[in-house]
Amino acid sequence: MSALHVEGLGYSAGGRALVTDASFALQPGSFTMLIGPNGSGKTTLIRLALGLLKPDTGTARLAGEDVQRLSMRQRALRAAYLPQSRPLAWPQPVIDLVALGRFAYGGGPGRLAGDDAIAVEKAVAACRLQPLLHRSADTLSGGELARVHLARAMATEAPLIVADEPAAALDVRYQHEVMQLFANATGAGRAVLAVVHDLTLAARYADRLIWMSEGHIVADGTPADTMTAERLRSVFVVEADVAVGASGDVSVEIAGPAA
Repeated sequence: MSALHVEGLGYSAGGRALVTDASFALQPGSFTMLIGPNGSGKTTLIRLALGLLKPDTGTARLAGEDVQRLSMRQRALRAAYLPQSRPLAWPQPVIDLVALGRFAYGGGPGRLAGDDAIAVEKAVAACRLQPLLHRSADTLSGGELARVHLARAMATEAPLIVADEPAAALDVRYQHEVMQLFANATGAGRAVLAVVHDLTLAARYADRLIWMSEGHIVADGTPADTMTAERLRSVFVVEADVAVGASGDVSVEIAGPAA
């Protein structure tokens, strides 16, 4: 069964089509990246897929269930969502923020035991947060806070992780660590869908790329099959050199804006 299956999703706002006839399915153990320029509809598409927006057309299913018919708790058990904007309502210790990932299971800040405690401990270790556990979240750097929110998502142990620009606030080392964490999660059978702007990260870590332009999915396949100089020119309006190695690994070098 697909972790996520969307078919014919469409959504308009202010008289403008933001997503048009989008369809794809994510299988357990897959690492998919959604790429495209700013304003191409990526965030809107994942919000539609998770039931956070009601589509004008089409359907989305989480683990076989229509997302619009699921309660918030049922959605949380099926998918962990890491949004692009993650505001803090009040200062909290890091451990309490990570523990929020267990809320759908009945766990949470101050009430971690059994499986909840184990899941939080694993997430904290994976994101290297042990030295920060008792720091107030409002004293953290942007990169540290991004890792805390990632740990919260990992602690859910949901079969699907959806992350919108998870590496945006991180330095180069932690960008790669985050991608490796997601790769490890897929190796354990979870599906990951991440919006990523760094094309070198996309080429290196993704099993599959879904390309968006002006609200449409314009390509869907492996990096080796879809990452071409022609597509980068048409979608991102850049000139690039793309090389595919004998083992299928892809390297990308952006030369600059296309004329």
